[in-house]
Amino acid sequence: MLRYRRGFGLGLACTALATVSSLTSPWVMKYAVDDLVRGVTSLKLVTYAGLLLGLAVVGGYFRFLMRRIIVGVSRHLEYDLRNDFFARLQLQSPSYYHGHRTGDLMSRATNDLGAVRMMAGPAVMYSVNTLLVFVVALSLMLSIDARLTFIALIPLPFVSISVKYFGAAIHRRFEAIQAQLSELSAVAQEALAGVRVVRAYRQEQAELDRFASANAEYVRRNLVLARLQGLFYPSLGLFLGLGGLLVLWLGSGEVIRHRLTLGEFVAFNAYLAMLTWPMIAFGWVTNMLQRGTASWKRMLEVMDVEPAVADAPGVASTAPIRGAIEVRNLTFAYNGQPVLHHVSLRVEAGQTLAIVGPTGSGKTTLINLLPRLYEPPRGTVFIDGVDVRDIPLPVLRGAIGFVSQEPFLFSESLGENVSFGTAVLAGAAEPDAGRVRDAAAIARLDKDVESFPAGYGTVVGERGITLSGGQKQRTALARALMVDPRILILDDALSAVDTYTEEEILSRLRVVMRQRTSIIVAHRVSTVRQADQIVVLAQGRIVERGRHDELVALNGAYAELHRRQLLEEELGAES
Repeated sequence: MLRYRRGFGLGLACTALATVSSLTSPWVMKYAVDDLVRGVTSLKLVTYAGLLLGLAVVGGYFRFLMRRIIVGVSRHLEYDLRNDFFARLQLQSPSYYHGHRTGDLMSRATNDLGAVRMMAGPAVMYSVNTLLVFVVALSLMLSIDARLTFIALIPLPFVSISVKYFGAAIHRRFEAIQAQLSELSAVAQEALAGVRVVRAYRQEQAELDRFASANAEYVRRNLVLARLQGLFYPSLGLFLGLGGLLVLWLGSGEVIRHRLTLGEFVAFNAYLAMLTWPMIAFGWVTNMLQRGTASWKRMLEVMDVEPAVADAPGVASTAPIRGAIEVRNLTFAYNGQPVLHHVSLRVEAGQTLAIVGPTGSGKTTLINLLPRLYEPPRGTVFIDGVDVRDIPLPVLRGAIGFVSQEPFLFSESLGENVSFGTAVLAGAAEPDAGRVRDAAAIARLDKDVESFPAGYGTVVGERGITLSGGQKQRTALARALMVDPRILILDDALSAVDTYTEEEILSRLRVVMRQRTSIIVAHRVSTVRQADQIVVLAQGRIVERGRHDELVALNGAYAELHRRQLLEEELGAES
C-alpha cells in the first residue's frame, strides 16, 4: 500500500471533499427553511436552489473521483499481490506441492485475493468516508442542540455491541467458507485433470456425488453467513431507527415551544439521517475487513513459507559449468525416511552414466538432487568440484536439461513446448524454427510432426492430451536438447517408446551426448549398454558398477536383468 501512497492520498482527499459537500447541504437547507418563515423571495429561492445544485454537482464529481482513484489503486495492488503470490509459488520446491493441492492454491490466488483487494480498496474508502461523516455530522448536531444529540445517540452502544458480536461471527464463518471453497476447487481440479481415469473406471457418478457433497457443504456454510448478515444489517437499522423516533418525538416538541427553529430541526434530522449510512457502512466495512483479514491470513500461509531450496546469502556466479559430477557418501531421506544410503560415484565431463535398478531403489531421487529439486546435504553432491549448494540456482539449472518420467506439456503449440527452455512460452521471443526442427529430429519427433495438421504450430491440448505417451516423451526430450545443456538427465525418458524407435533416438543422441555429460535412468538394458559407466541401485545403495560387458560377466543383478530382457525379446519375436 505504501507503494501507492500518492494514489491513496489523492483518493482520500477526494473522499473528504465529497463528504464536505454532502454535509454542507443540510446547513443550506436550515437557512432555506427558516427563510420560509421569515420572508421568502424569488431571489432567495433561486440562490438556495443554486447552492444545493452546485453542492450536489461538486459532491458527485469528487465522489466519482474517489471511487475511480481508490478502487483503481486497489486493482493495481491486487495485480502486484497476484504477481507476488505466483512468484512465491514458483520458488517452492516439489516437496511443497506434495502437501498442498492445486485447487486450494488456486482458490487462494483468486477468491482470497479478491477479498484482500476489497479490504485494501473499498473498505479503506468507506472507512474514511464513514469517519468523516460521523465526526462532522455529530459536531454540527451538537451545535444545533446538544441534548437532542445525546438522545439520538442512546442506541449507539447497542450498535457497537451488535457490530462486535456479528463481526467476530462473520470472520469465523468466512474462514470456513474460504476453506470449503478451496476444497471444492480441489475436487473440481482433480476430477478434470484425471478425467481419463474417471472415464476408464466408470466413476463419473462417484465424482459427481463427491463434487455435489462438497458443493452442498459450501452452500450450507454460505447460508449460515447469509443468516448472520440477514440479522446484522436489520439490527443496525432497528437501533438507528429508534434514535430517529426519539428525535422526532422530542424534537418536534422543541420546535413547538420555539426552543428550536424549524430549519434547525430539518437540518438536525438530515444529519441524523446521514449518520444512518455510516452506521450501516460501518457494518459493511466490518464485514469486508473480517473477510479480508481471513483471506489475508490464508494468503500469508503461502507467502510466509520460505522455499525449501534457495540460494544461501552471498552465493555468487561461478565459472561456466563443464559437467563433471561427483557424489560423496550421500545419504538422503524424505520426512525422516532414508531413501539413499552412502552413495558415492563420479562422472567425468562428457561421459555417460547409466543408473538401473528396481522400482523404489532411489534412482529418481538421486538425479533430482543434481539440479536441487530437493536439497542435498552439504558436502555430498558436486559439479566441477563445487558443491551444488554453492552454485546459484539459475546457473545450475540453466546448465541441466532434464527429462522426467512423466513429461508435462503446456496447452500451447508443439513448437512453443519444444522452445519452453528458451522462454518463448513467456513471450520473450518467437521460436527459432531451425533449432526446433533440429531438436525434434534428434528426438525422432520430426516424422510424427509431418502428419500433424499444423506441423509445429499444432496445439497439443492441456498436458499434451492430444499426443500419445511416446510423442509426449519425445517432445520433452526435444525440449531438453533445445537449451543445449552441459548436463543431460533422462529419467526413464523413453519408456513409452517402442524398441525400434528407441534405438533410432539413441543412435542420434550418441552424437549429442559426446559433447555433454549424460545421466540415463532406464529399465531397459538396451538403453544403457553403451554407457561409459553403469551403476545398479537396490534399496538405496549401489550394489554394482562398471561397463555393460563387465556387469554381465559379474553375473549379478545386472546380468539377471539382462537375461530376463533377452528372454522377453525372444518370446516377443516368436509370438
